[in-house]
Amino acid sequence: MAGIGFELRKLLRKQTYAGLLQAYAFAGIISSGPWVLSIVGIMLIGLLSAGAGVASPRVSVSQFQVTVTYLFLISLISTGLVQLSFTRFVADRTFAKDEASILPNFNGLILVVMGVSMLVALPCVAIFFPEQSVLYRLLFVMGLGVMSAIWIATVFLTGMKHYRAIVLMFFLGYSATLGLALLLRRPLGLEGLLLGFVLGHYLLLMGMVYLVYRHYQSDRFVAFDIWKRGAMYTSLMATGFLFNLGAWIDKLMFWYFPSTGQQVIGPLHASVIYDFPIFLSYLSVIPGMAIFLVRIETDFVEYYVKFYNAVREGATLDYIERMRNHMVYHVRRGLFDIAKIQGIAVLSTFAAGGVVLQALGISTLYLPLLYVDVVGAALQVVLLGILNILFYLDQRRAVVLLTAMLPLCNAVFTGITLHLGAAWFGYGFALAMLVTVLTGIWILSRKLEVLEYETFMLQ
Repeated sequence: MAGIGFELRKLLRKQTYAGLLQAYAFAGIISSGPWVLSIVGIMLIGLLSAGAGVASPRVSVSQFQVTVTYLFLISLISTGLVQLSFTRFVADRTFAKDEASILPNFNGLILVVMGVSMLVALPCVAIFFPEQSVLYRLLFVMGLGVMSAIWIATVFLTGMKHYRAIVLMFFLGYSATLGLALLLRRPLGLEGLLLGFVLGHYLLLMGMVYLVYRHYQSDRFVAFDIWKRGAMYTSLMATGFLFNLGAWIDKLMFWYFPSTGQQVIGPLHASVIYDFPIFLSYLSVIPGMAIFLVRIETDFVEYYVKFYNAVREGATLDYIERMRNHMVYHVRRGLFDIAKIQGIAVLSTFAAGGVVLQALGISTLYLPLLYVDVVGAALQVVLLGILNILFYLDQRRAVVLLTAMLPLCNAVFTGITLHLGAAWFGYGFALAMLVTVLTGIWILSRKLEVLEYETFMLQ
């Protein structure tokens, strides 16, 4: 993340309100990435498509939104196996001053991810979507391949200094997605909406690939070094998979639980009760994600680098301890700031949630669930901050433990709330995040207490 961190520090050094707003705006967009921005796009497409003159517009829009949600779910969980491992591979190659091997391995991984996802999806859509058109099935397969490639390309964004180009790319990509979906909805209905989504995200992917090619050069086009023994860390593969599974497992349970879910298209289910509040709550994480990226990439990283440089270069014990104390201070301050900003987002939702739902034409009966989900989403941002710091400290076992706790707790607590009834919906997700965050804070505190000892023992 050194690239974007360097640029954020430059903006903050201006010591002006404009520089401060720029830094947090860019950090919010880059850290939120395709996930949160796509939620906005999908909601806008749904709102603008209602009553647009297509056959059965409500049904088509609902089927489109559910299809896209599953594209996100499948692509995120499947690519979670390689996202973090590839991030570590890129970091190792950069540290070894072997950046020439990054681009060909990026091409190789994109080829494998897109190829495998499409080859697996093709027979599945043929078997499980017999009533859907050939165009729908092909677009589902293509959309899965494109989204899987986007998650791999996202690995590079925070490592680049071209933050203005990144923000412009996101703006153009999602504007194209929205525009094409609305343009094609009349002649093609559901297939038109999905075609617009796939084309818009394909343009976004091409923009991301362009930035990667602009940032890295190599005389090789494709390589598969990442699949060599020892190149991929199994702990990171497990972490990526478990975290994404943990974040989605409550949604899956609500979708397929008889009293809360219903079939929408083919084998794809959704939950009218649960889906909208949980996805709307994720929009509240943008401020916290911005704080997360700025605090981690400016204050914490500065003293993290100084501390480990002091250890490697044999600085005095007094200096090492001071750098360690500064680093611990900024860890605590960063997590506190994330919690504070997300707390403000939660309170703002409590105050304006009813007005927002009414403006969107949604019943205020969803308010209690929205409140709970916003708290859960806020805790998820805090958890991301904890995991990121543990990654910097190379505490991979602790990260695996936390990410293994998340899906287990989420599944158990959500299962309990499903049987308790509607008044308890959402509490399983929020409670799972709370338990994982509290465990993470305890582990992080213990690791920071013995940081000097463990650092010297590993030299």
